[in-house]
Amino acid sequence: MKTELKAKFLQHILNKKKDEQGFTLIELLVVIIIIGILSAIALPSFLNQANKARASEAKTYTGSVNRAQQAYILENPNFVTDQAEFNKLGLGIKTQTENYTYTLGDLGGDGADIVALPTTPAANPAILKGYVGNVAIGQTAGGGAGEATTIAILCETDDPVKVGSTVDAGTPTGGPPFTGMDCGANQRAVR
Repeated sequence: MKTELKAKFLQHILNKKKDEQGFTLIELLVVIIIIGILSAIALPSFLNQANKARASEAKTYTGSVNRAQQAYILENPNFVTDQAEFNKLGLGIKTQTENYTYTLGDLGGDGADIVALPTTPAANPAILKGYVGNVAIGQTAGGGAGEATTIAILCETDDPVKVGSTVDAGTPTGGPPFTGMDCGANQRAVR
C-alpha cells in the first residue's frame, strides 16, 4: 500500500505542476518592456537606412551623369547643358524619379552641372539631401603639365533649397586634379 500511495502522491504533484504552467503577469511585463526598448533603439536606425538608400540613388545618378559628360566631351565640342538633350548622354536615366528631380545645366562655371534635388524639399529638407555634380576641362599638373583633362566633383548639401554651383575648375597647381575644384557654400565634397 505504501508504494501505491507514493505513486498516487507523485502523480498528484506532477498533475498539479502541469496546472501551474504559464507566465506570471510580471514576467509578461518584463518581456514587453524589453521588446519596447529594443524597438526604440532599432526602429530609428532602420528608418535611417531607407533614407540612405534614397540618397544613394542621387549620388549614383549624379556620378553617372558626371562620367557620361566626361565621355561625351571626348567626342563632341561641348558639354550637354540643355535639359531637353539629357538623353544625348545615353544613360537611360529618368530626369525625375520618386525621390529626386535631375536637372542639367551650366550654373555659371566653365563646364556642365547636374543638380539632384529632392522632389519635395519643402516637406522635410533634413531627410533628403541635395546634390550637385560639376564636370569641367582643366589642366593636369606634374610631369604632364599643360595637358587638358576633364575634372569632376560631386557635392552634397544639407539644405537642398540652397544648392549652388561648384566653383570654376581653374588650373590645378599640384596634386590630384580635384585640387582646383571646390564645392560651393553650404556644400561638402562627396567624391
